[in-house]
Amino acid sequence: MAARSEIILPAARGRLTRQKLLAELTWLRVGGPADHLFQPADVEDLAEFLRQLDPAVQVFPMGVGSNLIVRDGGLRAVVIRLGRGFNGIETDGDTVTAGAAALDAHVARKAADAGIDLTFLRTIPGSIGGAVRMNAGCYGSYTADVFVSATIVTRQGEIREITAEELGFQYRQTAFPEGAVLVSAKLRGPKGDPAELHARMEAQLQKRDETQPVKDRSAGSTFRNPAGFSSTGQADDVHDLKAWKVIDNAGMRGARRGGAQMSEKHSNFMINTGGATAADLEGLGEDVRKKVYENSGIRLEWEIMRIGDPLPE
Repeated sequence: MAARSEIILPAARGRLTRQKLLAELTWLRVGGPADHLFQPADVEDLAEFLRQLDPAVQVFPMGVGSNLIVRDGGLRAVVIRLGRGFNGIETDGDTVTAGAAALDAHVARKAADAGIDLTFLRTIPGSIGGAVRMNAGCYGSYTADVFVSATIVTRQGEIREITAEELGFQYRQTAFPEGAVLVSAKLRGPKGDPAELHARMEAQLQKRDETQPVKDRSAGSTFRNPAGFSSTGQADDVHDLKAWKVIDNAGMRGARRGGAQMSEKHSNFMINTGGATAADLEGLGEDVRKKVYENSGIRLEWEIMRIGDPLPE
């Protein structure tokens, strides 16, 4: 890749910012600068920008930064962040079409208003773009269960539809094309009574607030469940191979490194207690993985995405 000073970016109608500090855009509030941040005006602006951008320049699509650690040295890439113009939500029968920047919670509420059951999205942090890319889910439901299709802009600037078969949904991952940007998704949910759907979401919120550190600075679940599926939220849920359980068994609830801590309230949530660096957070995560492996032989897999370069030593 060309050195930062040599990158020549195409003209665009959207907003281009050099050396944007990504700590300002992530929920954990850590991370160094991106070479450039591009906020496209609309889909056509994004497509033209990618068509004209040097193929050697790395592109990183970024949502609301809810499940992300950007390392302290920053990111040698053009970060693409979708905003207004990409957050619309429309309903039609039993389907919802949502822009990639639409928050999961907003989509769940708008769907419920129309009598469409996407209630599992209500407590998932982040936006629809991230939900599709990571096959987000909870309470036994996954984005894959309701996914119909999505519109993407490829790294070459082609606007096209992508199917569930192409995405190859798995637990917390997909085969999303490298460098592509998801701009909207169509979801289909079962019909339900709007009042009942909203009541269910209120109950989910209450349970979340009772069990998760919602007032702390976190990025949601730190590690994938070793069992390979999400919690169902039901009374008969099995916890033996849940990430929080094996972390507890290894004695790592409340563990600290610098300003980073595994939450006392939910041990699979990593929090920035104030002043943590990305190195603190990632280092603590690796401490947890090591202890869990030593205790149980289980190798925890990160659910939080980690990107960028560490600071030079």
